[in-house]
Amino acid sequence: MRIYAGEAHARMKADDSPVCDADIAAEAVILKGLAARLPQILVVSEEAVAAGARLSPCRTFILVDPLDGTREFLARNGEFTVNLALIHDGAPRAGVVYAPALSEIWIAGAEAFSAHVSPEEVLPPVERRKQLSTRKAPQGLVALVSRSHNDPATEAYLARLPITQRQDAGSSLKFCRIAEGVADVYPRFTPTMEWDTAAGDAVLRAAGGIVLDPMLGPSGHPLRYGKFAEGLKDGPFVAWGDPIAAEVFAGAKTA
Repeated sequence: MRIYAGEAHARMKADDSPVCDADIAAEAVILKGLAARLPQILVVSEEAVAAGARLSPCRTFILVDPLDGTREFLARNGEFTVNLALIHDGAPRAGVVYAPALSEIWIAGAEAFSAHVSPEEVLPPVERRKQLSTRKAPQGLVALVSRSHNDPATEAYLARLPITQRQDAGSSLKFCRIAEGVADVYPRFTPTMEWDTAAGDAVLRAAGGIVLDPMLGPSGHPLRYGKFAEGLKDGPFVAWGDPIAAEVFAGAKTA
């Protein structure tokens, strides 16, 4: 947040995505903390991979995106997050998404919770955290769309759904809003990496939702993690708050 209030020194990486001083500084803090607390678990972090760190296949590992939504950070709109997720056997088993500019945090394990906590404050005790649960899909769906990465395939998918309201949002906030029960669906057909989605996916699954890979059969299958052979790249996915609605609308394919 100190960098957010000052000069971020943005530059472009080899994949044409932006990086700034906050990405690097946040990653250093997170990696130091994880090394001290969980030294036995492999950590895969975005900027370390971008700098050439080798990817070693592993059943259990932690994915770190130290600044998800760098474009939103640079735009100073507050819609950026810090993402950490524990992956085991291809699924996100626990995760945390923190939006420091909004003073909101979402935490997932067997269940999902949210809380208000400003930067440098102590995390509230369990009794002051709100348990999250997705909602049953209404007749008119609320769709969330990436603020910076919308595309024709996403629009084609949405055109086949009974959408009555759509909202643009950045970073992993879209998963978290569905987990809170204030939105229903978030399709994404432009490329992402596993560290972009894992923490938000963990929150949504723990709240009762599902994130499907529509390329794996007519009704899709839960998004898988640990795709080391593919460089941890995600394909298209659709996040749903109501798994029954996801099944009902499984035929809503892109053109």
